[in-house]
Amino acid sequence: MNKIVANLFWVLVAIVAAFYFGMLALNKGESVSATWLVVAAICIYMIGYRFYSRFIAEKVFELDDKRATPALINNDGKDFVPTHKAILFGHHFAAIAGAGPLVGPILAAQMGYLPSMIWLLVGVVLAGAVHDFAVLFLSMRRNGKSLGEMIKEEMGKVTGGIAMVGILFIMFIIVAILAMVVVNALAESAWGLFTIAMTIPIAIFMGIYMRFLRPGRVGEASIIGFVLLLLALYYGHAVADPNHAWHNAFLLSKQSLALIIIAYGFIASILPVWFLLAPRDYLSTFLKIGVIVIMAAGIIWVNPELKMLKITEFIDGTGTVFAGSIFPFLFITIACGAISGFHALISSGTSPKMLEKESHARMVGYGSMLMESLVGIMALVAACILEPGLYFALNSPLATLDPTATSATMANLATVEENLKHILQNAGFAMTPETLSILEQNFAQGIPAQAAQIGETTILSRTGGAPTFAIGLTHIMHEIAGGKEAMAFWYHFAILFEALFILTAVDAGTRSGRFLIQDILGNIYKPMADTKNFLWGVVASFICVCGWGYLLYQGTIDPLGGIYTLWPLFGAANQMLAGIALLLATVVLFKMGKEKYSWVTIVPAFWVLLTTLWASFQKLLPANGEKIHDAVSHVATAQIWIQKKAEALAAGNEALVQRANAIIHNNVLDAVLCGFFMIVVFVVLFETLKICYLITKGKAEAWPLKEEAYKKASDYTY
Repeated sequence: MNKIVANLFWVLVAIVAAFYFGMLALNKGESVSATWLVVAAICIYMIGYRFYSRFIAEKVFELDDKRATPALINNDGKDFVPTHKAILFGHHFAAIAGAGPLVGPILAAQMGYLPSMIWLLVGVVLAGAVHDFAVLFLSMRRNGKSLGEMIKEEMGKVTGGIAMVGILFIMFIIVAILAMVVVNALAESAWGLFTIAMTIPIAIFMGIYMRFLRPGRVGEASIIGFVLLLLALYYGHAVADPNHAWHNAFLLSKQSLALIIIAYGFIASILPVWFLLAPRDYLSTFLKIGVIVIMAAGIIWVNPELKMLKITEFIDGTGTVFAGSIFPFLFITIACGAISGFHALISSGTSPKMLEKESHARMVGYGSMLMESLVGIMALVAACILEPGLYFALNSPLATLDPTATSATMANLATVEENLKHILQNAGFAMTPETLSILEQNFAQGIPAQAAQIGETTILSRTGGAPTFAIGLTHIMHEIAGGKEAMAFWYHFAILFEALFILTAVDAGTRSGRFLIQDILGNIYKPMADTKNFLWGVVASFICVCGWGYLLYQGTIDPLGGIYTLWPLFGAANQMLAGIALLLATVVLFKMGKEKYSWVTIVPAFWVLLTTLWASFQKLLPANGEKIHDAVSHVATAQIWIQKKAEALAAGNEALVQRANAIIHNNVLDAVLCGFFMIVVFVVLFETLKICYLITKGKAEAWPLKEEAYKKASDYTY
């Protein structure tokens, strides 16, 4: 009877998912509720986790709880610590959920809600969650080794060495970008910095409480930590008052904040994982998941309408938010909400060293990625419920909105309004009297009033995605609590939420980077590979924070330097890393004798590498005078600015010459690194095809599986 009820339940979930998904995909211009998108997404996540992840866990990976995990075997109280699955889920989700799921879908919304929705849902179930689950499984079966070290062992020293160097550079770029987003969000924000600073002592207390005061009392620690977090958030509002005694102490410049984040990343990397990292990430997860769940419930309650078109004309690449056509640039832009290579660093870094049982890898790896995709859906909704004119006003460069304005506050609203009419028309919006009336109302009253309501001087050209998410969240939450008077609170709460969301990925990324560096240097000097050695852990952590910290600090003192030099590489580099991880998983499946199941990793690897390599190839093409082509290509941009530099030299314009030098340098460097990352991918791809081919020809003995020997979990206590 219970089985019949369960089957009927899942049939109902599938029908609801198909109905709402179909309504979103097939509607022909009528009003569409954001609730449909949320319900469709949740149903698809439920089906994916219940059936597909279970199939992978039982048939493909054959998870075995009787087999000892690295956390049990190496339990050292520092890096290898058997951890309750709820705590580990919180840590892993907090670590992987960075800027990508918040920013990518918002930028991609310029192409309409449907393309982003499809990739976020289909991509995560078949690609992103599989990627995270697979890497976590591989590392768990290899004593918690890093991605680079696993490639070296399974695919050869040369391939592994090249991959390690490429992965290290990609890691520096990703962590520095995540840290820069945090710096931008918290600089000159006493409220935000105070609340996030308080999560550190709260997390330390939780770690001590669960390990020594009340061992195993996860529920008690969770309640205490959550209450303290809410108190910190509430009191942060008081600290934001300029007259508060602590106000100036938490009102820091970007440079000072960058140095503090660098120091924090270093300290968090060397402290025992149970002391700060795991409980802090678990604590952060309360706020992260809590906000997303409340936002989802708020969408269902308020039932806002999706104002963005299903598909806009900007799929051809002419959009103002970012250049590039729907294929392949949509898949590079959305990134983390569907699949992310950064997650491979966490799934082969901290998390596999903390798994209590093999079966927990399903919830931690696959489940956490589904939750991150839900974050992406919420970000997409936040963008698409805004009036299209407001969306493009927020996300278009100032040079597009008002070419003569020197700053957003100096922009001429009449000029902005006129340019937005052209943007909306080019996007495919029918410029009816009603549309024009809404646009005019927004700019006669709405834009200045909206800025004032959220406590900002202007909201024009607030690019990067974060402000758009904050305003979208504000539009929903103020309808539930506080009304218009609470809009400033909800806006700054959302900004704080985003900063907290991203910072947890910085500390976990640094710790994972430490393991990667120890693996790399361990090939040169063997003692360095010992992750249990405190001294070498400190050295590797110092090297790691110096790598991404330099890029971060330079970005705070030079708007065209440091991480801003490499920012355009983020999307492609991140997805290349995901493709490399999936290729490794494919090789291991062949070695395990699971060729018939290899499509589980081959299909997502093919699509991710196809889109990423095609996008990267376009970035290396020379200028040809075609607007979109030249805007996408690093080489073309460098060529164009070389010409501009020559003209500036002839005119004696020294300021323009200096700007040209910086842009030329940045694009040449980006082109070189993009080419290098492509070479790394092709090396790993070639080795993958070779090994898999030889295995199918009966030569598997030449490529033995490097899995750790089976050990019984019952032989270990903790």
